[in-house]
Amino acid sequence: MKKYSLLFLAQLITLLAIANDPVKELIKTAGDATTFPKDNILVVFDSTLTDVQESGLTYVTNHVLYKVLTTDGAKDLSVLIFGYDPQSAFVEIQRATVYKNNGKVVGLNLNSVLDYPAPARAIYWGAREKMIEIGRLEPGDAVEIVMFRKGFTYALLQQYDDERYIPPMRGHFYDIVEFFSENPVNLKVYRVMVPKEKQLQFEFYNGEAQVSGWLKGDKYIYTFSKTDMRPLKKEPRMVAQSDVAPKLLLSTSPDWYAKSTWFFGVNEDFKSFESTPEIKAKVDEILKNAKTEADSISLLTHWCADEIRYSGLSMGEGEGFTLHTGDMTFTDRCGVCKDKAGMLITMLRAAGFESYPAMTMAGSRIDYIPADQFNHCVTVVKKRDGTYQLLDPTWVPFLRELWSSAEQQQQYLMGLPEGADLGTTPISSPEKHYIQVNSKSELQANGTLKGTLTITAEGQSDGTVRGYFKNSNQTKWNQNIEQEFQRIHPKATITKLEYGNPMDYLSGPVKIVIDFSIPDYAVVSGKTLFFKPLMASPLFRSAQSQLYFETDLEKRDFAFRDRCSRQVEVNESIQIPTLNKALRVPEAVVHQGVAASINAGYILHGETLDFNESISLGKRIYEADEWPQFRAVVEAQNRLSDEMVVVELN
Repeated sequence: MKKYSLLFLAQLITLLAIANDPVKELIKTAGDATTFPKDNILVVFDSTLTDVQESGLTYVTNHVLYKVLTTDGAKDLSVLIFGYDPQSAFVEIQRATVYKNNGKVVGLNLNSVLDYPAPARAIYWGAREKMIEIGRLEPGDAVEIVMFRKGFTYALLQQYDDERYIPPMRGHFYDIVEFFSENPVNLKVYRVMVPKEKQLQFEFYNGEAQVSGWLKGDKYIYTFSKTDMRPLKKEPRMVAQSDVAPKLLLSTSPDWYAKSTWFFGVNEDFKSFESTPEIKAKVDEILKNAKTEADSISLLTHWCADEIRYSGLSMGEGEGFTLHTGDMTFTDRCGVCKDKAGMLITMLRAAGFESYPAMTMAGSRIDYIPADQFNHCVTVVKKRDGTYQLLDPTWVPFLRELWSSAEQQQQYLMGLPEGADLGTTPISSPEKHYIQVNSKSELQANGTLKGTLTITAEGQSDGTVRGYFKNSNQTKWNQNIEQEFQRIHPKATITKLEYGNPMDYLSGPVKIVIDFSIPDYAVVSGKTLFFKPLMASPLFRSAQSQLYFETDLEKRDFAFRDRCSRQVEVNESIQIPTLNKALRVPEAVVHQGVAASINAGYILHGETLDFNESISLGKRIYEADEWPQFRAVVEAQNRLSDEMVVVELN
């Protein structure tokens, strides 16, 4: 690959030197729909030049040449949109040129570029988009875009002039460069110029690139290039592309400890967590019945989770890495993750706890180069025994956890005065997220099934089951449960339903008791009955996200993820009066894996048929070589839900 990259670059340099119109020659020789039969657009080249100033301010020029391969590609390229945050970045389209397949070259009028507020939902921080209409294109046409940008991704404090574009950790530079694309790329080049006094750390992940570096004047120049980049063949439920596809991380920050102490300091300087008499009064009210340290932490976490609405407005100072003051969030009763986290820190401190902010990345991995790979803010509290506990008021509204186990196996960085290294959240054992369903029923000779079912759940499974109530109007609660039965059989009715107060989630795990009747549940042919045990179906499928996996793949190339670790326990006892004999009972299934296991089957004794199923799914993120275990469990569970029991009555 390295040799080929050098050869390609040498050919490109030669072409640029001798061709009358090098761009036209590149378009001509780049390939077409025959060369790329599965793609609509080809990126002929993607070149980025980043010039880092002493302050950390960056000037970035991006030069891209696209080639249309199909009519669908022509539609996709007819309009180009570039997003940015005006608080922290300046973006300017400097050149837009269309190269028609017939040889005509059209320079687009940049006065037609539109600049407008970006569409938003829940977070309204003033993000904007620039859009340029390319117009009608045909296969073989090409579009060249040159764009200039200065600034960074996240806003810290509002400043003026170029000050606003200097990164939050002043004097330092970082970048995250994706060497992957939804379209094939013939050549991608990333070049960065850094003052020679700055020590740049970098690593190329999940692949190889051609790398060079040299000193020119007062700057080091580093160049990273890769050729023949092809779209990643995605797999259902795989981890984030950035976890497995080629990418480059760069940073001048010395280590995560430096980032940790900076994050601590910037929020302390901003006085983000100072209490007020009103906040202290509310804390005292919340904790009036608290008996233990754990009680206090739980009560404050869940108050912030439930009472601070998730909604982000542009509120001036305090965006990005700086958390808004607790007073502001307490007054407005709304905010995004960092505001909910900051509110909890403020309240914990008002209650006498030592508490700080922490950063994490929901949805993908944080690699060890200290670039800002964060999209989520949480809280950390120091307990009396000296250990730190992670809390997430954003992800635990009406959930019986303090740190959502949907965030297990996820990296985080605490903002501590003494500094901290990058950490990883541990695996949460399946037993903490159980769903248990127990049913006793009677199958009558006319095919009617009547019985009583009890479902309990904990952790993430509790949150999902409780969703039948908390995600809808109270007038529909009973209907939601009945519809779950009717998904199994359209004639199902609920004759009695008990669930207490499902909104009182802190008092204990959810428990639902259901009396049901399902006429014609079994198919009757004379004295022979054909049926599937109700619990094998399965009911409350939404609490078992493993059942939404496609199992067609025999093997995986990439790690994959479930919602959370979980344990499933199902027990059903079916009375069959006047039973003569069982003509067919599905075979038991046993798959004992380290990552996933199932033990399920039937026991017939007298006129009673018992169905028992025990499933353990050990984690949220699985390695590719653990897929056979996981797949075997899901296939076995699906097979049992499809197989009929056949019995003969006297």
